[in-house]
Amino acid sequence: MSGVRTARSTRAPSILTAFVLHRYDWSESSLVLDLFTRELGRLPVVAKGAKRPYSQLRPVLLPFQRLQATLGKPPKGDDGPGVEGGGEVRVLRTAEWAGGPSMLTGSALFSGFYLNELLMKLLARQDPHPDLFDAYGATLPALADADEAVSQSALRAFELTLLQRLGVLPDLTVVTSTQEPVSLSGSYALLPEAGLAEARGLEAALSGQALIGLQAALVHGSVPALQQACQRILPPLRAQVRALLHYHLGTHVLRTRQVMIGVQSLG
Repeated sequence: MSGVRTARSTRAPSILTAFVLHRYDWSESSLVLDLFTRELGRLPVVAKGAKRPYSQLRPVLLPFQRLQATLGKPPKGDDGPGVEGGGEVRVLRTAEWAGGPSMLTGSALFSGFYLNELLMKLLARQDPHPDLFDAYGATLPALADADEAVSQSALRAFELTLLQRLGVLPDLTVVTSTQEPVSLSGSYALLPEAGLAEARGLEAALSGQALIGLQAALVHGSVPALQQACQRILPPLRAQVRALLHYHLGTHVLRTRQVMIGVQSLG
């Protein structure tokens, strides 16, 4: 899935704030990167010479590290790489570490790559989402928390934020089909094709009170408040949000989840 929304083209500012979502070899000395930038959204860029031992780019082009980057003009003629999905490929001129948490390890590393895979599959190129970028940056440190409930709440909060910013998450305070307000004591389900509906015999139901709390945190834009709201209802929320994501992804299989399951089976 190339992206839920239509890409917008805009002129690049002189300096971009970015994270590396993915990187792959272009030549013996260069890389192609998928950058998630605050200013321009997701961009494909060429990092020429980044694989050389003494390249200034080599030590900073790492996932989950906030960067400040500047771009040059696209490669001309046949000098540029082909990029799936088309679009203009820019040349990365400079990249500097812009602070942030230490590198993710263990299960947090898999969770981080899972977020990156969601962004690459669901975000169209050159479609900026500065609030989502900020939420991504705020989510990464929580993934490394020793308390699994905290890290899982961070994942659910980001998934909800992503779905909302893409315009595919229904208002959690009203029943979608009737537009009637949810009842505090009612039980509800997020259904991919029907939106928010009354739960009928569904074990993983969400209470109206919990949904109102989630919606308030989403509207406010507070990542910590949304994470706390998610932590109170983790089991049912995980099942329903995952079903919604799979529907919009068009698949039940994500590469990072396959790898994670495989590693866990070896333990």
